Amino acid sequence: MAAVCKLGRFTEGVKFFNKFYIASQNGASRSLCTIVQQPQRTRSLLKLGLIGAATGIAVGAGYAYYRISEDRKNIGLEGTQLETVLLKYKPPVAPSRKIAYPVDSTGLKLTLFQYQTCPFCCKVRVFLDYYGISYDIVEVDPVLRKEIGWSSYKKVPILLTKVEEGYQPLNDSTMIVSLLASHLYDTSYKIEELANYYPNIAIRDEDGKFKYEMINKYFLMFNKQLPKNKSMNDIIEERKWRKWVDEVFVHTLSPNVYRTLDESYRTFNWFSEVGRWKEYFPTWEQLLIVNVGATAMWLIGKKLKKKHRLKEDVRQSLYDEANYWLRAIKVRGTTFMGGNQPDLSDLAVYGVLKSIEGCDAFRDLLVHTKIDVWYNAVKEQVDTHSGSSILSR
Repeated sequence: MAAVCKLGRFTEGVKFFNKFYIASQNGASRSLCTIVQQPQRTRSLLKLGLIGAATGIAVGAGYAYYRISEDRKNIGLEGTQLETVLLKYKPPVAPSRKIAYPVDSTGLKLTLFQYQTCPFCCKVRVFLDYYGISYDIVEVDPVLRKEIGWSSYKKVPILLTKVEEGYQPLNDSTMIVSLLASHLYDTSYKIEELANYYPNIAIRDEDGKFKYEMINKYFLMFNKQLPKNKSMNDIIEERKWRKWVDEVFVHTLSPNVYRTLDESYRTFNWFSEVGRWKEYFPTWEQLLIVNVGATAMWLIGKKLKKKHRLKEDVRQSLYDEANYWLRAIKVRGTTFMGGNQPDLSDLAVYGVLKSIEGCDAFRDLLVHTKIDVWYNAVKEQVDTHSGSSILSR
């Protein structure tokens, strides 16, 4: 009986061994099949790699062709003038509000397309307010910009002026101020005639990038006769400081008012309040402007800080430039850079600072510099339209 049991166990062992052997053989066969099929996968990966490389080459060649075509086109355009089209009819955009001054004797019919807190728009408004010139305002949605859909120029400010044959659009804040100042000095010059002295020419900048530049925008047209009580040195100094405002001072603002994401949101909420966005735009547009604008400008502010080589503490760069301006006035020994009355450079500096009047950066500027004395003196001159008395002489 024991022998039978042993035989049975031996038989079971043989059966188990046979099953294990057969299973092992099948597994080996499967492994062998996998090894045999491997080159097909390699060929598939190689094929995909070649397709990807060919696609990359095609896209790169297409982009290179596009860039070459653009460069050729730009070379052909270089030195040419961009013509400003005289509009026969006024665009059907209702004014957001009207600014009317009883002291206005200029007869000008002006519509300013603007952002309320854009420093360049503020420059134009300050000039008009100082001279007591009436104008209409169209508040532009800074994200959708549908209010200036009629214009090929997609920036603000745009000043639309009524002329004999229609409406003359004027672009670029510095050029607008120079042209209007020239007209106020000698009203025999028509607005549309003066516009010809400020051509927009295609050029390449210092980085080799193609752009249009407004020629003569810092120059006033005096018709060979200088204004009374103003020397050539005064005119040159005024021009120098106006250029400093555009090329240096204004670039300290954005990195400061959008310094952090929280500060950027506070800035845009103030923009919404002072710009009366609740009155002019539907709720969804307000939310879009604030949320998209605050986030985007916070990111852009970081790039601008690097681009314009501001200090790590960007507030210090703002203070430094403000003190540079104040020291220059102190050297002159006068209330304003223009002497006893603000000149165009005073109005320009005041204008760009007014654009951040409700921001943290402006309040910090008043604490850490002595600019408030000069700022309040210019504010009084602008708010009382003291320039209008000069026009009446």
